[in-house]
Amino acid sequence: MEPDPPAHERRTSPHHVPAGEAASKLRFAVLGPVRAWRDGEPVGVGSPQQRALLAVLLLRGGQTATVHELVDALWGEEPPQRALAALRTYASRLRKVLGADVVISESGGYAIRLGPGTTLDLDTASACAAEAERAASSGDRGRARELYGLALAQWDGEPLAHIPGPYAENQRTRLEEWRLSLLEHRLDLDLQLGSHAEAVSELITLTAEHPLRERLRELLMLALYRSGRQAEALAVYADTRRLLAEELGVDPRPELAELQQRILRADEELVQVQRHSEHTETPAAVVPAQLPSAVPHFTGRTSFVAELADELDASARGEMGIVMAVSAVTGIGGVGKTTLAVHVAHAARDRFPDGQLYIDLQGAGPAPAEPEAVLGAFLRALGIPDSAIPDGVEERAALYRSTLAGRRVLVLLDNARDLAQVRPLLPGTEGCAALITSRVRMVDLAGAHLVDLDVMSPEEAMTLFTRIVGAERVGAEREAVMDVVAACGFLPLAIHIAASRLAARRTWTVSFLARRLADERRRLDELQAGDQAVKATFELGYGQLEAEQARAFRLLGLADGPDISVHAAAAMLERTPEETEDLLESLVDTSLLESAVPGRYRYHDLVRLYARTCAERDEGPSSERSAARSRLLDFYLATTARAFALARPGDRAVSHLAATERPGLEFGDHAAALDWLFTEADCLLACVEQSTENGALRRAADLLLIAKDLADSGTHSLRYERAATAVREAAQAAGDPWAEGRARVALAHAGMVVGRFEQADDNARHAMDLARTTGDPVVACHAPNDRGVIAVLQGRHEDAERHLRQAIEAFRTDGDRSGEASALCNLSRVRLGLGRTDSAIRLAEEGVAVYADLGATTRLASGRYTLAMALTNAGRITEALDQLKQALALFRESRQPMWEGATHLRMAEAHLAARRPAQAAAHAEQALAMRMIGGDWRRGNVLTVLGRALDALGQTDRARACWQDALSIFESLDSPEAAEVRARLRATAPEVSDGAPTTGP
Repeated sequence: MEPDPPAHERRTSPHHVPAGEAASKLRFAVLGPVRAWRDGEPVGVGSPQQRALLAVLLLRGGQTATVHELVDALWGEEPPQRALAALRTYASRLRKVLGADVVISESGGYAIRLGPGTTLDLDTASACAAEAERAASSGDRGRARELYGLALAQWDGEPLAHIPGPYAENQRTRLEEWRLSLLEHRLDLDLQLGSHAEAVSELITLTAEHPLRERLRELLMLALYRSGRQAEALAVYADTRRLLAEELGVDPRPELAELQQRILRADEELVQVQRHSEHTETPAAVVPAQLPSAVPHFTGRTSFVAELADELDASARGEMGIVMAVSAVTGIGGVGKTTLAVHVAHAARDRFPDGQLYIDLQGAGPAPAEPEAVLGAFLRALGIPDSAIPDGVEERAALYRSTLAGRRVLVLLDNARDLAQVRPLLPGTEGCAALITSRVRMVDLAGAHLVDLDVMSPEEAMTLFTRIVGAERVGAEREAVMDVVAACGFLPLAIHIAASRLAARRTWTVSFLARRLADERRRLDELQAGDQAVKATFELGYGQLEAEQARAFRLLGLADGPDISVHAAAAMLERTPEETEDLLESLVDTSLLESAVPGRYRYHDLVRLYARTCAERDEGPSSERSAARSRLLDFYLATTARAFALARPGDRAVSHLAATERPGLEFGDHAAALDWLFTEADCLLACVEQSTENGALRRAADLLLIAKDLADSGTHSLRYERAATAVREAAQAAGDPWAEGRARVALAHAGMVVGRFEQADDNARHAMDLARTTGDPVVACHAPNDRGVIAVLQGRHEDAERHLRQAIEAFRTDGDRSGEASALCNLSRVRLGLGRTDSAIRLAEEGVAVYADLGATTRLASGRYTLAMALTNAGRITEALDQLKQALALFRESRQPMWEGATHLRMAEAHLAARRPAQAAAHAEQALAMRMIGGDWRRGNVLTVLGRALDALGQTDRARACWQDALSIFESLDSPEAAEVRARLRATAPEVSDGAPTTGP
């Protein structure tokens, strides 16, 4: 791998010769085994001594080495009697295989000359490192990190591997030191770029391999501290100080000691991200104009103000070839388009000394301003007498442009309806500029600078609210203030109204206002003050919609998800995806809908409430609204069933689902199905929670069952559990044992994922009771299987075996081979707990074989994971690690980060069993770096194993810090694992000295 030009082209070492002198293009490697290739094909370079000669010549950079220097390099102080003859033989053979114009004999010695296109990995690494240093010096840290990575990638194991001789040994030491230096530079850049959590795992391995290298220890301390692990960071210092004292009799270097002190005092600069503020100078207003008064409470919008100001300034100065700057600000009603435009216009007045024109075009109302009338008003404002103003839009527009010629005028066209209304009003001459605000995106306005104005940030919203109400009233109720601005959807108009109401009512508290706004049914009614009302603002936009647009706006507002896809919307509207996309894009153009990414659409929170108000008022009978929501549930159920069948072939659950009227989407492969499932996760689970009415309850429970990958992922576990709880409660209220049983199975699964075993077992037990009444085969299979897993995790092996035997029988009765394989693997863990390792291996292998036969990707990963546990217990570590590597790849492919973390934990245990604590610590750190999604119980287990690995590495203080954290977790959960951790803390407690008492765990 060569460095990017020009670094490579600038090298002028004698190692290189002019073009045309090399007989062939070769590639050499010394940063690993000494090897050579010609045109990609390996070239035999002979015995170890002959490779040693090649290495010496390559490392001399093209300079000639005398025969005596070469003899010393190959054999040292005691060369054989025929050393010179042997040397000449090796050189002759190298000349034959590499070419006489490559291996040169001159001045009583030898040299290697490389022609154009011929490379040496050492040269490539050197060039990359030099380029990386230049990039870092110029501030391009991302590029520098990439280049250091390229340099390090040249290593292929130990440099000059298996090459004899004192010279090779010295060079190995030098090259290894250089590699570590490059690694330190790259890791330092990792930390500067925020990759501290990912760096911890690598640093654990490196500090174990190089325990006396203080720079690595320093980087590890900083990475741990930035990952929120202060106790471990300080423990690294304690371990280092003790090790240096024992091995070298010295103290840590000053940089390490200083870092420890900075961590102790929680120095903010250690984690602080520098931000560069932008200052926009606001010129004083000196010229009278038609601009409305600026809003006194204008807040935030710094980047938009700067962006628009830059456009206006460039136009006023005639820069960048701009004849006339046109900026169009769009957004929903109440987002502050006019406020921003007026603020920017006032700030830019001195750039346009010939005046500022303003008109409210009334584009959102029923009677928008006519361009002809507006042009007449503008011409009069510019000094044209009425008698000189012609009739007709074209004539007035021509006179308007002629009048503006040679002048610098700013035109603010507020609240425009569409491009047809705006086009005649644009100045069109050099030195002038136009600012337009509209709810409609003017994408076809040639050359315009478009700004999509979004709601305020939480900080901006808090500031605006405080400026209106007063700091004294809000100071003690900041949480309530955040509740208020969040209820306002961070919409400036809504915040202004809410704050004005509070300011006018001295007896109200912020908390009282927050409680009034908490009721979604009354929120829009609360957000009105005087002639200002959020609902009225939205009504203007809704009133301009065509019938089909208005229906789509109303019905899609009924869905609870954060956004909605084109296909889901098509199901709700009973339209084709193509028709639906056209409808939704037209709503985006009116700013009543937003599209953050192609193919997905969302409402502002208050706009959604307004859409639902419209649906209740205009959509006819409530059955129409229920039917739309039912069609959405059908779409999610049918599509998720297809995804489930791809992920779990052979699983019979899909054959026991409620019928749907829609077929759902089809997927080309498992990856596409997973993409869809995880993209739709929040919307899908919101639909489940919304579908708890009797007619939809069973389909909602079915959707939970087949969306269980969302719980397994860890990312959506809590959200999944909340939806399952809603279905269970609705089923109990409706007296529907069928839906309740399935909801409880979903809850049991979710509880296991997050480590709440007692609660999970209670749900699974109730589900089994319900299955006896309903005869539901899905519940009859999965509830005892879940109870068996829970009993295994709690160490109740006899109970576990009884439940799993029942599950196996139920799965076989239903013909569910995938479920049967799951129960067999779970039974393997029972046998493992009972010390019957051979039986555990046999059962797990049987389950893996079934999964492999079915092609069940995700389940196969679980089977291999279980088999690896049994193999580890049997001492078959190599086989166990092979199974875990395969499982890890499958879990990653299936988007299961929780199980990726769990697999790293098992790999750590396997390495510990093989007495490889450094590798064990690295895998445990990888689990922690992934946040070990899946609850505190799982994190406690990882910390326990990490502590064991660190203790084995002699890093006892860090080990104890890990165990202290684990103990806190297990004690809070009243988990039996706490006993093991206490024992480890007692066993490693520091000895009593000078009568000082030890501290207990």
